[in-house]
Amino acid sequence: MGLVGVLASGNGNGNGNGNENGNEGGHGIGIKSAYTRMDSQIGNEGGVALRHLQSNASTSKYVIICAVFASLNSVLLGYDVGVMSGAILFIQEDLKITEVQEEVLIGCLSIISLLGSLAGGRTSDAIGRKWTIALAAFVFQTGAAVMVLAPSFPVLMAGRLLAGVGIGFGVMIAPVYIAEISPAVARGSLTSFPEISINLGILLGYVSNYAFSGLPKHINWRIMLGVGIVPSVFIGLALFFIPESPRWLVMQNRIEEARSVLLKTNVSEREVEDRLVEIKEAAGVASATSHEQKAVWRELFCPSPSVRRMLIAGCGIQCFQQITGIDATVYYSPTIFKDAGIKGNARLLAATVAVGFTKTMFILVAIFLIDRVGRKPLLYVSTIGMTTCLFGLGLTLSFLGNEPLGIKLALLFVCGNVAFFSVGIGPICWVLSSEIFPLRLRAQASALGAVGSRVSSGAIAMSFLSVSRAITVAGTFFVFSGISALSVAFVYMCVPETKGKTLEEIEMLFKNEKERQGGELELRDVEHLVPKEPSSS
Repeated sequence: MGLVGVLASGNGNGNGNGNENGNEGGHGIGIKSAYTRMDSQIGNEGGVALRHLQSNASTSKYVIICAVFASLNSVLLGYDVGVMSGAILFIQEDLKITEVQEEVLIGCLSIISLLGSLAGGRTSDAIGRKWTIALAAFVFQTGAAVMVLAPSFPVLMAGRLLAGVGIGFGVMIAPVYIAEISPAVARGSLTSFPEISINLGILLGYVSNYAFSGLPKHINWRIMLGVGIVPSVFIGLALFFIPESPRWLVMQNRIEEARSVLLKTNVSEREVEDRLVEIKEAAGVASATSHEQKAVWRELFCPSPSVRRMLIAGCGIQCFQQITGIDATVYYSPTIFKDAGIKGNARLLAATVAVGFTKTMFILVAIFLIDRVGRKPLLYVSTIGMTTCLFGLGLTLSFLGNEPLGIKLALLFVCGNVAFFSVGIGPICWVLSSEIFPLRLRAQASALGAVGSRVSSGAIAMSFLSVSRAITVAGTFFVFSGISALSVAFVYMCVPETKGKTLEEIEMLFKNEKERQGGELELRDVEHLVPKEPSSS
């Protein structure tokens, strides 16, 4: 699940993407290292951020607590994904829903959450980041309450749609808020909190399934879904503690309030004043460039050859992330293990806990390796490993179903698949989206990638059971392994290595020899990519 990263950058359009290259507003004003790529930014900031946080314990604790509370909305998304995989077993028995209804109930979240995220950008500009977090929690609580009390499938669907909108708001605003509230030197590490939170939520959902599976079937799934309200309650309590985003306060001309927030999140008054100037400048550029949006969309839909190659790489990797079947594996893991021969709901749900634990651990491994090993090597390891595991799972379900060895191999291959996904294509597709597009196109191009990712995810989730019935579960995973094999070729032909390269060097990677020799970068890009540094005193 990598929704969070691109939704943050997708909230562009000059109004609120405070995590653009670690500077305010995504327009490259006033920060010396503004155009260092994400990998070098995070890599260089890691040690500096640690020393910075150690230098002022109260400031670091305050910022970290704010980041944790903001990330609770991302826990909701992960929890919903994890808990629905088990709750659906009991919903099916209790409400007597059909297989198609089951698919729609599970798969609709991806598409509905996308709509919530797209609406969240304007909402956060209108009412503020803090109160958008509150709105997300309230909408999700309402939807979860409706689902818990649902007497029928239509009411259950209404609650799920509401919950999906709330989740969409939450996963969009969390990384934006954290990026805008964090000190510059700590921003890279703190903005990884939402991604970790999603995977933690998936694990908690699996654990909840197992913990409550022994209750009567007309109660257990309601409690499983109801537990998801708990993080949103903590979010509500956090509103009395966390501040509003200083960038939004500046956009509302509430300068003194913004200064007060910055004094709590930055070490020195000089740093506060410097950042306040940067925020004012970035906010001014955001307003001045709003008229350019139509031209940006025209460039995306009628791209030059180099932009076309960027779109193929960025949007293609987003789609491959989903059509290789990761959401089918996560949502329908009980179905997979049942086909392998595991009997009883309790044992099925216990097996899913192992899947959730594996996925959570390997996302931490990816965060450690991505800036050391590079993007393309990890993508090769990830896609080749996923292809092997998906093919092995297909063979196991075909020839060793209902045998002890088959059960062990099925668990191994499912855990291996989510591990290889989490260490590579899962998080890296979001990183690539933030790196490969020119600054003027990045937010909108990333939004296109998000649409492709969410629609692909919804399509897979809403068709898995029907396809499995037509060609068997094993046959479905043979199809996924074939698609995964294509993703290896796609990485080889279309995805360049961006580690160790500046933004302008990355842009040149997508140009052919004629384009490289044809001229210089456009003046507009030069102004963004090569800001004048102040002379040292």
